Amino acid sequence: MKRFAVRDSLLVLFCSILLIGPLFRLKYMDNWPSIESTFIADARITAEHLPHTGWQPLWYCGTRFDYVYPPALRYGPALLAKAAHLTTARAYHLYTAILYVLGMLAVYWFVRIGTRSRSSALLSAAAAALLSPTLLLVRQLHYDSPLWVPQRLHVLTSYGEGPHMSALAILPAALAASYLALRQWRPAALALAGVLCALVVMHNFYGATALAIFFPVLVWSVWVADSGRLVWLRAAAIALLAYGLCAPWLTPSYIRITLTDMQWVSHPGNRALQLVFALILTVFCALSYRLGRGKPERFWTIYVTGLVLIIGLDVLGYYYFDARIFGEGHRLAPELDLVLILAGVEIVRRMWLVPRLRVVTAIAVAIAFVPGTIYLRNAWSPYRKLASVESGYPWKMAKWVHDNLPGQRSLPAGEVRFWFDAWADNAQMDGGSMQGMLNQIIPISTYQVMTGDKPELSVLWLQALGTDAIIVPGANSPDNYRADYKFPYKFRGAIPLLYEKMDTAVYRIPRIYPNIGRVVDRAAMASLKPINGGDDLPGLTNYVFVVENKDQPETKVTWHGFDEVNIRAKVAAGQSVLLQQTYDPAWHADENGQELEIRREPIMGFTLVDVPPGDHNITLKFETPPENLAGFGLFGLSLLAVTGLVAGRKRLLQDGPGNNRL
Repeated sequence: MKRFAVRDSLLVLFCSILLIGPLFRLKYMDNWPSIESTFIADARITAEHLPHTGWQPLWYCGTRFDYVYPPALRYGPALLAKAAHLTTARAYHLYTAILYVLGMLAVYWFVRIGTRSRSSALLSAAAAALLSPTLLLVRQLHYDSPLWVPQRLHVLTSYGEGPHMSALAILPAALAASYLALRQWRPAALALAGVLCALVVMHNFYGATALAIFFPVLVWSVWVADSGRLVWLRAAAIALLAYGLCAPWLTPSYIRITLTDMQWVSHPGNRALQLVFALILTVFCALSYRLGRGKPERFWTIYVTGLVLIIGLDVLGYYYFDARIFGEGHRLAPELDLVLILAGVEIVRRMWLVPRLRVVTAIAVAIAFVPGTIYLRNAWSPYRKLASVESGYPWKMAKWVHDNLPGQRSLPAGEVRFWFDAWADNAQMDGGSMQGMLNQIIPISTYQVMTGDKPELSVLWLQALGTDAIIVPGANSPDNYRADYKFPYKFRGAIPLLYEKMDTAVYRIPRIYPNIGRVVDRAAMASLKPINGGDDLPGLTNYVFVVENKDQPETKVTWHGFDEVNIRAKVAAGQSVLLQQTYDPAWHADENGQELEIRREPIMGFTLVDVPPGDHNITLKFETPPENLAGFGLFGLSLLAVTGLVAGRKRLLQDGPGNNRL
C-alpha cells in the first residue's frame, strides 16, 4: 500500500505541475485589473520591512500592519523573494503555484484516508484538477469561464484570488489530519491538524469560513459513525491549538475591525433564511444520527451529504434566489466544486460496488470528464505573460507620482489604486482592498469624491484627510475601473492640473503645506461638530478652516521606518499638534524623555498631541499592543504543545502500540 501511495502522490504532483506549468515561471500576468496586485504590493512592503512592522502608514491614512491581511500570503512570498532573490511578483506566483499543486495532493490524501479507497482518491484528485461542477449548475460562472477552466484556477488567474485558493489548497490536508486525530488518540496527527488549520486561517478568511463549515461537519460525522466519547474533546484541542498559533495577529481588535470593515464589501445574512437553514440542518443532524449512529462505514457518506447540504444551499441559494445565508455565498463557489466532486466520487464508489452498474458507472464518469478535455486543450491559456511592466498604465501612473510627489498622500482609483504600492512606497488616502481599515470615515469620503458631482465638496474631503493629489481616470482612460468616477471631469478648472496623459489627470489639492502635520487651535477643534454624512458641506468647511489655517507655521514630519515618526512644530498657547494619521492607542509620544499625552481627534479620527507653547521636537513610536504580546505568549505555549505532542508520539512508538488509545 505504501508503495502505491508514493507512486500515486508523485503522479498527482507531476500531472498538477504539468497543468499549471507557466504559473511557476510567471512574473507579471497581462491582467492589470486583477486584485492580486494588492497582495503583490503587500508582499513587497513586508519584504522591505522584515522581520515585522507594527504600523502601515501607506494605506487608509494609517492602520495597524496586522489589520491589513492575514500573514501567510504576505510573509510567504516576501521570504521566498528574499531567499531566492526574486521580485515579489514572481515570488507571489511561485508561492501560489506550489500551494495549488499541493492542494491536488491534499485532495488525494483526504479522500484516501476518509474512504480507504485508492481509486476514489485518484478520481477525486483528477476531478479537482480538471473539473468544475459549478460551471454546469450556474450559468454566470460558465459564461465567465467559457473554456471550462476550473473555478479554483479561474479565480486565481483572472481575479487574483491567491489567498483564498491557497487556503482552499491546505483545507483538505487539514481535514485529513483532523480525521485521523478525531477517530483515535494520535498525538502527532492532532498536532498536524492544529498546524494545518492555523495555516488555512493564516491565508484567508474565506478559507477560514470554509474551515468553520467543513470542520464541524467532520467532527459530527466522526462522532455519529464511530461513537467516540472523546471526539468533541479532541476537536476542541485542535481548535485551541489552531487559534494559539494564530494568536499573535488574530487578536480581539483584529476580529472587531475585520467585522466592521465587512459592511463595506459584504451584505449580512438574511435572518429568516438563517432560521430556515437552521431547521434544515437540524433535520440533517437527526436523520444522520438515526441512520449512521455506530456505523463507521457510513461516515464518509454522512460527511459529504452534510457538506453538499450546507455549502450547496449557501452558494446556489445566492445565485438562484439572491439569498444570503452566511454573506456573499458566491465567494464559496470553489468550495462547492470540491464538495460536489467528493459527493460525485462517493456516488461512483457506491455504484461500482454493484457489478451490474459498473458499465453505466464507467460511462457516466467518462461523460463527466468531457468538459475536462476542453480545459486540457486550453490548459495554458489563463497565463498571459505581460510583455513589459514598464509600458503598463498602472506602472506609469504610480512611477510619476513616486518621482514627482515623493512622500505626499494621494488618492488613486481603479487599477492604479491596486498597483500603487507594487513597486515603491506611495502613500494613499484609501488602500488595497478595504480590509484592515481602522478609519471608518474613509469609505464615506471616497464614495463622495468618486460619485459626487460637486468638486468643492470633494476638495474639502481631500483637504480634511491630508491628501495632496488626486488621480482621476477619464471616460477614455485605459483603466478598466474608470466607471468608478461618475463625473471624472468635474475637477477641470477647479483645482490645479499637475499631469495629464492617457485621459488620466493628476490634480493638486490646495493645502497650506504638503505634509500631514498641522498646528491647530485646541478650542476651535473642540467646538467642531461631527461630520453628518458625505455631503455635509458646512461641517467640512468648518473643519478645513481650522486645519488649513494659513496663519499656522509649517510643521515638519519625518518618518523613520513605519513605526517611528518625528514632528517639529512651533506651538502657541492653546494649540495642539495634529498628525493626520489614524489614531491608535499603541502610539506613544515623547519629547526629551518626557511622555506626552496623545488623543484621538474626534472628527477625522486622526492623532492629536497636546503640548505647551514653544518649539517642539516630538517623537512618536508605535509600540507592540498588549493583546499582541499576549498572543505571542499563547503562540509560544501552542508551539510547546505541538512539540510535546510530536515527542509524545515518538515515546508511544518506542513503548509499543498498546497504549495508543485513550
